[in-house]
Amino acid sequence: MDQLKHLHSGKVRDLYELPGGELLMVARDTISAYDHVLDSPIPDKGKILTQLSLWWFEQLSDLLPNHVISTDLPSGASADWAGRLMVVERLDMVKVECVARGYLTGGGLKEYREHGAVSGVPLPAGLLDASALPEPIFTPTTKADVGEHDEPMTYAEVEAQEGPDEAARLRDLTLAVYGRGAGLARDRGIIVADTKIELGRRADGTLVLADEVLTPDSSRFWPADQWEPGRAQPSYDKQFVRDWLVSPESGWDRSSGEAPPPLPEEIVDRTRAKYVEAYERLTGRTFT
Repeated sequence: MDQLKHLHSGKVRDLYELPGGELLMVARDTISAYDHVLDSPIPDKGKILTQLSLWWFEQLSDLLPNHVISTDLPSGASADWAGRLMVVERLDMVKVECVARGYLTGGGLKEYREHGAVSGVPLPAGLLDASALPEPIFTPTTKADVGEHDEPMTYAEVEAQEGPDEAARLRDLTLAVYGRGAGLARDRGIIVADTKIELGRRADGTLVLADEVLTPDSSRFWPADQWEPGRAQPSYDKQFVRDWLVSPESGWDRSSGEAPPPLPEEIVDRTRAKYVEAYERLTGRTFT
């Protein structure tokens, strides 16, 4: 480990610097919800999401480059990191959370009910929870520090921050990634309701897909055969954990400021099963 310089620990990943200047990203089994990192890990979650991201990077490689250099264990790395690490490029990360939505739910639904629009994009009247949108929309947010909330941004605010040309590139790439991902997933019986991607810039200005992509942590996945607007949808993503946390069973008051309680073993097991099922349905591979 002496050859690895620890740079940062996020909600679910640790970041190290390698001697050559590359970065080593290691996904843990922790899970976050409502801006809290929960005490209860989900076994194999880091490996599942890493392997799923790698599969998606392959499916999206013709749209834009990604940051992955290698998945081999570098010198000094723990053997326990096998399957959950990526050696990646060092990038200048875009200070915008790039979100695409094809369905109305979550924070977007709350905005719509208050303003009839999401991130300044007007939407038709009468939409319900989980309604399909007329077409996918770009709904960026700020990139908040750990423990703080991302706030919705309008496209005009992205233009003001990044410049008109770059804002258009961010929007177009986000919608292209979502469109490709949603189409492939739908063929496998999964609706991608929305997704968030991370983009970074190389020194020459090239935009590069980074972090994770189209995983149950960065997206909402719904079983297509159970989709029914007007109610909360069954999901393959961590919405399952969010729903338990705000249920009477958990005893947790989200507005209290206190940390959420540990997850019961049953919720941990069912959450892991949902992650595994999403991976296997999307990739056609067996998770081992």
